[in-house]
Amino acid sequence: MMQTPATLHPQFSGVHQLMSIRTPRKYLISRLTPDMEAKIYFLLTKVRFGQQKRYQDWFQRQYLATPESQSLRCDLIRFICSVVHPPNEILCSDIIPRWAVIGWLLTTCTSNVAASNAKLALFYDWFFFDPERDSIMNIEPAILVMYHSMRPHPAITATLLDFLCRIMVNFFPPLSSQVRQGVYTSLKQILEKKVLSSISPLFDNPKLDKDLKGMIRTSFAEFCSLESELPQYTLSAAKPDDMLLPPADPVLPSVPPICKIENDTESLPVIPDGVTLPPTAMFSDDDEDDIPLGKLKKQEPKVCKQNTKEKAKQDDVDLSPYLEQLDFELKEAVLQIQGTRDSEQQCEVMDKLIETLIKDDDFDADMSAALATCLCQLLNEQFTNQLFPEEYEDEEAIEDSIGTSLFVIFRNLCQTPEEDPSRQQILQLLGDMHQRQPRLGYHLLYFLKANKICEDNMTHYKDFCKSLDGKDLAGCLLSDLQLCQEDDVHLFCYLIPDIYCQFASIAVGNPELLNLIVSCVDGVQLQELVCHVMQGNLVMFRKDSFLSVLNASLEWETFEQYCLWTLISAHTIPVDYILPILPKLEFPQHAEPLTSLLLILKQNCPSEESLSCVLRRDGRSADPFALSILRYWSQEHEDKLAELVTMQLTRQTTTPRKQRLRDKQQGKSGPGVVQILYHLEQLRKTLKSTSFFSHYLVQHSLQQVQLTCTDGQKAKFSDLFSLMEDIDDVGMKPSSSTRSLRGTARTTKTSMQSGGRSKVKSSEKDSDSESSDDEEIMKPKSKKRKKASLVGSDSD
Repeated sequence: MMQTPATLHPQFSGVHQLMSIRTPRKYLISRLTPDMEAKIYFLLTKVRFGQQKRYQDWFQRQYLATPESQSLRCDLIRFICSVVHPPNEILCSDIIPRWAVIGWLLTTCTSNVAASNAKLALFYDWFFFDPERDSIMNIEPAILVMYHSMRPHPAITATLLDFLCRIMVNFFPPLSSQVRQGVYTSLKQILEKKVLSSISPLFDNPKLDKDLKGMIRTSFAEFCSLESELPQYTLSAAKPDDMLLPPADPVLPSVPPICKIENDTESLPVIPDGVTLPPTAMFSDDDEDDIPLGKLKKQEPKVCKQNTKEKAKQDDVDLSPYLEQLDFELKEAVLQIQGTRDSEQQCEVMDKLIETLIKDDDFDADMSAALATCLCQLLNEQFTNQLFPEEYEDEEAIEDSIGTSLFVIFRNLCQTPEEDPSRQQILQLLGDMHQRQPRLGYHLLYFLKANKICEDNMTHYKDFCKSLDGKDLAGCLLSDLQLCQEDDVHLFCYLIPDIYCQFASIAVGNPELLNLIVSCVDGVQLQELVCHVMQGNLVMFRKDSFLSVLNASLEWETFEQYCLWTLISAHTIPVDYILPILPKLEFPQHAEPLTSLLLILKQNCPSEESLSCVLRRDGRSADPFALSILRYWSQEHEDKLAELVTMQLTRQTTTPRKQRLRDKQQGKSGPGVVQILYHLEQLRKTLKSTSFFSHYLVQHSLQQVQLTCTDGQKAKFSDLFSLMEDIDDVGMKPSSSTRSLRGTARTTKTSMQSGGRSKVKSSEKDSDSESSDDEEIMKPKSKKRKKASLVGSDSD
C-alpha cells in the first residue's frame, strides 16, 4: 500500500486515494454501542445550555470512568463531527452545540495517547477536505472549539493550534503538501461560509506564547495579520511527545454557527422511552453523501441565543474620537479612569465625573453617547467578571461586591432627588450605556437590592426604564432578568423575591418569568424559593392568570414542570383553581401535571366539582388517574364519595333529555351515566372490600339507574348491578327505608332473573357507544294495574 499500491489493485494509486474517500457513516456509528449513540444524540438535540453538566457527569460515570474507556473519546468525537449534523432549528436554539460537547470530551482525557488521538479525530476531516464532496459540518466543530476557548480557556486553544501546526508535517510526511492544502482549503471554506467572520483573532491571539505564534505565522502566513512581525519558526519532524499537551479546563458553551445542513435518513439511534426524535435530524443511507458544499444555498444568518458572558465582552475601541466630543473636565476624568487600576481611585474619579456631568449645562445627547461609549469600554471587566459573591449571606461580601466604579453611578442616581433636573442627565447616560451594554440593567437591580439606602425601593429602576426609548417596564425587566439568568443563576435567584414584591403587577403569574425560574434552579435554590413562599415573602401566582400559567407549562421539560408544581403546592392554591386544566391533560403526554394534580386531590376531601372533573375522564383508557383517586377517596372519604356519586347519578337520570343536550352544547354537562358506570365498574374490580358499594346511598342510586338502563347496558354492567343482590342488610339507614330498599332489591332480583333468560345480542351492539348509551336511558315504564275483582259475597 505504501510503496507499490498497484499490486493491490491496478486502479489503486495509494494512500492519497484512500484518504480522499469519505468514511461511510455506518462504520463510524458501529464504533459506539446503540445505547451510547442514543445518549449522545439526546445530549445534542434535547439538552439546553447551562443544564448539560448532570448529563455529562452521568455519561462519564456510565461509559468513560474506566481506563479502557480512554479509546472511546476519539470514536465519540468522530461520531459527533461526521454523523450528528443538527438542523438549523437546533443550531439557532439554546441546545448545547457540538463543539461544547467535544470540548468536554477533550478535557476528560487523562492519557496522553488518548488526548492525541482525540485531537486527531477532531481534525481528521481537515486533511483531505474537498468542498465538492465533503460537508462543512465535518470541519466546523474544531474551529469553534478553538475560537470560543480563546478567552475563558486559552490552554485548550493553544494545545489544538499547536497540534494542528505539527500534524500537517507529521501525519504522513510523503503527503505533507496535500495535507497542508486540505487544511488551507478547510480554513478558506470556514471563512467563505461565515462560520467565522475572521480567523485573525484566533491566530493573532495575544495569550499565545511567542514560540507558538511563530509556528502559526509560519504555517498559516496567508491567514495571519501583518500588524506585528514575529520570529519565524521552522517546522521539522517532531517527536510524538511534542504533540501531546495536557488537557485543559472544560469549555464553556457559546453561540453555534449558522450553516445550511442536510437531512439524513438512515439508522436512527435507539432513544429512551418518552423521547421523540425531530424528523429533520436523521442519519443517511449507506450510499448517500452530504450535499456538496459547492451546491449549498447561502441563507440569511439567524440571530442565535447566547448563554454566556462572551457577548458582554467588547472588542477594543479607539476612544480618541469619542474623547474629542467631551468637555475638558469630562475628558480628564475619563483619562484618569483609564490610567488607574486601583478600584478606590476609580470610584473617586467616577464620583467627580458624575458631579461634573450634573453641573455641565452643555451636556447633550451627543456628549452622552460619547461618554457612554468610553465608560462601557473602560468598565467592561466589571460587566464580565463575577458580580455575586459566593458567600452571599455575608453582608460585608455583598457590600464589597458593589464597591466598584460602576455602582458609583447608581449611587448618585439614588441620592439625587426626583425633582432635581440633573437627574435626567444621569438617566440619559445610563440609557446610552444600556444600549451598548445590556447587562447594566440587572446590575442596577442588584445594586438596589444590595444597597441598604435603597432597600425595597425599585422606583429608580422604573425611572431608568422610562428613560429608555421604545421599551416598557415589563419588557425591560424580563430582558434584564433573562440576561441575569444566563450569566449567574445564583444572582438571578437572589433577585427573584424582590422582583415579585416590587413588580407584582408584572411578575406575579407571568408564565415567561416562571419558565426562566424553573429552567435554571437546582434543588437548593428551589428549596429557598419554597421557604420564601411559606414565610410569606413571595407570592408567584394569582387567580386570573393561573390557568394560563398551567397551559403554558404543558410544553416545558419534565424537571421544569415538577418545579412549578412544587411552587404551586407551597402556595396552597385552592384545588378549584387547578381543576379546569384537568380536561386538557392527556395520558401519557401530560404525565407530570397528572401526577402532581393527583397528589393535590389526595390532600383534599372530594367535592362535587372535583368528582365531576374526575368522572369526565375516559374510564376505558389506560389512564390510571381516575381509578387511583376514586379508590383513595372510597377508602378515606367513603360517606362523602357515596353522597357525591349518588348526586351525579340522580342528576343524570332525572334531568330531561332536552336539558342534557342543551347543557352539553353549552359545555355545562357533567359526566354521563354510562361514563360513571364505567368508572364504578373499574373501581369494583380493584376494591377488595365491597363496603363502599354496600353504602345505602350507592345501593339506592344503582337501583334507580338500573331501572332506567337498556337491556344492553344491564348486561354490560351486570357484575356491578349484581352487588345489590348479595346485600341483605345495609344497616346504615333507618329501618323503614331499609325495608323499602330490601323490597326493591327483591323486585330487582326477580326482574334481572327473568331478563337474564332473554336474548340481548342486539342490545349489546347498540351499547358500544357511550354517547348513544346515555341517550337511550329512559324513564321506567309504568306497570299495568291488575283489575280488582268484584267481591259478591263472603264465600267468594
